[in-house]
Amino acid sequence: MLSLAAARQLLLQLLQAGIAAVDGRQCARKALQRLFPTSQSLPPFVSIFAIGKAAAAMTLGASDALGERLQQSLVITRAGHAAGLSRSLAAARLLESAHPVPDASSLDAGAALLAAVQSLSAEQFPLFLISGGSSSLVEVLRDGVSLADLRRCNEEGLAQGLDIEALNRQRRELSLIKGGGLTRALRGRPALALFISDVPGDSPAVIGSGLLEAGADTIRRHVIANVDLAQCAVVDAANTMGLLAVAGPRRFAGDAHAIASECVQEMAHSTAPLRVWGGESTVLLPSRPGRGGRNQHLALAAAIAMSGREDLLLLAAGTDGNDGNTEDAGALVDGQSCDRMCEQGIDARDALRRADSGNALAASCDLIHTGPTGTNVGDLIIGMRFSATAGRHAGRYQEMV
Repeated sequence: MLSLAAARQLLLQLLQAGIAAVDGRQCARKALQRLFPTSQSLPPFVSIFAIGKAAAAMTLGASDALGERLQQSLVITRAGHAAGLSRSLAAARLLESAHPVPDASSLDAGAALLAAVQSLSAEQFPLFLISGGSSSLVEVLRDGVSLADLRRCNEEGLAQGLDIEALNRQRRELSLIKGGGLTRALRGRPALALFISDVPGDSPAVIGSGLLEAGADTIRRHVIANVDLAQCAVVDAANTMGLLAVAGPRRFAGDAHAIASECVQEMAHSTAPLRVWGGESTVLLPSRPGRGGRNQHLALAAAIAMSGREDLLLLAAGTDGNDGNTEDAGALVDGQSCDRMCEQGIDARDALRRADSGNALAASCDLIHTGPTGTNVGDLIIGMRFSATAGRHAGRYQEMV
């Protein structure tokens, strides 16, 4: 039978397999090599505009594919998500901005982006690399709208647990750059946009609040990675290890607590040792929330539902490496997690009520820290149920580690 320690390590390896499949550098490079199979088919002078948590990684991938055709790059990303960029792309202009709540740096970045697009010379071909987080990282406000208005929109939307589509609709009402603002700035010139999607439906009209919303036939748009790709990679990796894994039939969405309960129920009654879900949950926050994020909240709710069981584990993590107001990606919990919290004087249910999952999970040693990953396709949940089947197949995994 697979030990608890080995099972936890297995789930962490499966998470890494899912993240690797949607790596921004790899996906951007492969997409450009597919779109431009020969050097002769490449535009002679390319200017990159990369926005989002995966902006740096996508720029590196584009550089791999474009070589000397890459003329200039403007990279706008969350602080700490550009590791290695300055060393690998000395000519890139890097702007670090705010996420998940915009600040003055978001306005500076938005102004720089709009000015750079508008100042393109006739021979420069614009390549946009857009990933999750763009909505907060860049902004140009409408007349009469203040930074305080913008921050209030984001803070209230997050506290109310709005899904990304609803939040983006509110953001567009305040913005000159969202809802197709960059499309209009191009004035009909040809361009290419590659998207790493973290939104339901993978629509470019939603990613980044529709910075490059449809409306101009001259812009070619391609979604090059999403959570479905990451989910499939987890399933494939598990099967390679000799463990049967089943992917959830649809992306999860809605209240994190409710999703946790559904996942635990599915795990408890599944004939497959592993189940994998992809999507994005929401959390309705109290007036003074503690430390944590939606994945930690979901994991804590699952730990409570699994308490006392020795056959279940659940991992919930953001593929970007960040969860809420923490630098942790999420958490990996088991049936003893609540007992470990109790030993440290923490009541799991009270922590969940106060949206203080991060401190509770730190006490139980269940937090996952990956650091920035170079991608952002939403969240993964990986659940495991120990069973006779899992035990019979576990030997193949143990031989691999």
